[in-house]
Amino acid sequence: MRRRRAAVAAGFCASFLLGSVLNVLFAPGSEPPRPGQSPGPSPAPGPGRRGGRGELARQIRARYEEVQRYSRGGPGPGAGRPERRRLMDLAPGGPGLQRPRPPRARPLPDGAPGWPPAPGPGSSGSGPRLGCAALRNVSGAQYVGSGYTKAVYRVRLPGGAAVALKAVDFSGHDLGSCVREFGARRGCYRLAAHKLLKEMVLLERLRHPNVLQLYGYCYQDSEDIPDTLTTITELGAPVEMIQLLQTSWEDRFRICLSLGRLLHHLAHSPLGSVTLLDFRPRQFVLVDGELKVTDLDDARVEETPCTSSTDCILEFPARNFTLPCSAQGWCEGMNEKRNLYNAYRFFFTYLLPHSAPPSLRPLLDSIVNATGELTWGVDETLAQLEKVLHLYQSGQYLQNATAGGRAEYQRLPGSTIPQEDYRCWPSYHHGSCLLSVFNVAEAVDVCESHAQCQAFVVTNQTTWTASPTIC
Repeated sequence: MRRRRAAVAAGFCASFLLGSVLNVLFAPGSEPPRPGQSPGPSPAPGPGRRGGRGELARQIRARYEEVQRYSRGGPGPGAGRPERRRLMDLAPGGPGLQRPRPPRARPLPDGAPGWPPAPGPGSSGSGPRLGCAALRNVSGAQYVGSGYTKAVYRVRLPGGAAVALKAVDFSGHDLGSCVREFGARRGCYRLAAHKLLKEMVLLERLRHPNVLQLYGYCYQDSEDIPDTLTTITELGAPVEMIQLLQTSWEDRFRICLSLGRLLHHLAHSPLGSVTLLDFRPRQFVLVDGELKVTDLDDARVEETPCTSSTDCILEFPARNFTLPCSAQGWCEGMNEKRNLYNAYRFFFTYLLPHSAPPSLRPLLDSIVNATGELTWGVDETLAQLEKVLHLYQSGQYLQNATAGGRAEYQRLPGSTIPQEDYRCWPSYHHGSCLLSVFNVAEAVDVCESHAQCQAFVVTNQTTWTASPTIC
């Protein structure tokens, strides 16, 4: 009943596409080293406008140190020392450490960290298990799309499961602009790959039902660059707002509820309050109707420092907000409020109120207005979304909604109504009128409100809220 489509970006012919993916996936692989492994080859940047070799090394080290902070457990001064184990165990035999490879005895140039770096320790519990071996016999490779830094592919593993692969886009803007400035392809790859590494660490540290699952990763040689990084993640469908506006209110509410739960988790994460600096629908995917964040390379944990409230201006295209400066010198709740307002302007305002049950609209309007004015935080916003869910699942939204004056309906068990279907909106099926209801009484009300409806069939299908469907 809930069918999902995976959007595949066009633009590459089949032969070029398959050749590119095979080059990325089937080169000889190597498992990542343990923390503390000595560095790999140094970058050799040429002279550039901003200091050439030294400037590129400085940028690499800054990104490397950011990844290390998140790996250790947080950005603050109280972050502990890294654990002496991997972020994840890639051994196919189960948990436990693999024997590390011999360290590479090559010096660090200009203070730049080595490559490939170990992802660092992850949170407790079982981690991903897929490594390079899982990528040697994949099939059905499809190019999904690319952004500023990364390209995404869809492949099918030997066992039949479909997953997403992310890697640095060798023809992307991020790598290309760096090479034009510094003239160092390997060094620029390392700079770009640290964003992918940061995202991988955050996917593991921020594990949650509304964060895309990280299944594994692999370092392997590709083109002229050794030890390129590929991450293996859960596969989702891109968020297409035009399509979402044509779906049922129940499914649209599920997306908003998923987002509310995600923002609550980010505000109270083990790393601190996490903000998504690049907050757009394209940073999310849908997995079985649940909204999940997939792009975390532009996430930030550090709150904004301040000396007064004039340093705490939250700027958006349509309006600005001034937040208080705390006694500790941080803008209070800026990360949380940035996420919340972006949720309002990209999701809530379009998906929550339209075609909702009439009795729920006042509460939904209050959610939209409060997030649009930032009068609520994520805690209150989620509490109100959960209240809407309770009212909807329990049928309380139907109180005083079903009145008398209805036509008489005759129950005909086991019957169908051939050739009597019609289209309605919104519907779970575009070729007919397939809706969800709480009970037969609501089905009668729905039929009474449609001039074309003469009868309805209660199916044995249910939606994610356990509501039956009628057609």
